[in-house]
Amino acid sequence: MTSHEIDYTIHGDDMQVVSIELDPQETVIAEAGTMNWMDRDIQFEAKMGDGSQPNEGVFNKLLSAGKRVLTGESIFLTHFTNIGQGKKEVSFAAPYPGKIIPVDLNKLGGNIICQKDAFLCAAKGTKVSITLSRRLGSGFFGGEGFILQKLEGDGLAFLHAGGTVIKKELNNETILIDTGCIVGFTEGLDYNIERAGNLKSMFFGGEGLFLATIRGTGTLYLQSLPFSRLADRVVKHAPKLGGSSKGEGSILGSIGRMIDGDN
Repeated sequence: MTSHEIDYTIHGDDMQVVSIELDPQETVIAEAGTMNWMDRDIQFEAKMGDGSQPNEGVFNKLLSAGKRVLTGESIFLTHFTNIGQGKKEVSFAAPYPGKIIPVDLNKLGGNIICQKDAFLCAAKGTKVSITLSRRLGSGFFGGEGFILQKLEGDGLAFLHAGGTVIKKELNNETILIDTGCIVGFTEGLDYNIERAGNLKSMFFGGEGLFLATIRGTGTLYLQSLPFSRLADRVVKHAPKLGGSSKGEGSILGSIGRMIDGDN
């Protein structure tokens, strides 16, 4: 199915919003809970399925919904359609700071593989499915696990990533990456993991036990701040349950943390 041709504008820098402009009867699909605002003549409906196969039967819809459960996402995608006259706008944002990446699937060979929570929204006609890591080691020790999302189509899709996003074009090259820093890559690239140096480096180097390797020819998107890393820092510095901090730089706060054994 040919994807709807949508126009867009990305607002902001570190807390970005993408505004999608829809012609009459055009539709954009999005993850549940990502919409920020929309014009009155935009109609939205939660559906099982991405709408890329209009004649899809009930069994296939249930199968697709089951696959989405494996990624940790809602079984529903929300379809936003312009039912009015003239152009209408609907806007989306991700739940944590970072960048929104517009991806023209037609220019990437018709598909991209991305981490399971990177998909934000896409033109209707884009197929949102899952793909499994081909190597057992990548599944157990890679930051992406066995399950990755796969976007297929010939239109625009939008991914979200944390921190700064870097786009790399690999030409029969290999790059080593912290496992959480991969956002997405084209299908021609090979994804695997390898041990992070010797045993001392693995346990005390601070880079984790394993690194991801991407090799081949294709397009790769990287993020500087994976959400898991951000969450770990927040939890580490958050006050303990039932207690309160006296301030990051105060004397009382420092003494209290020493007594509690935090320093």
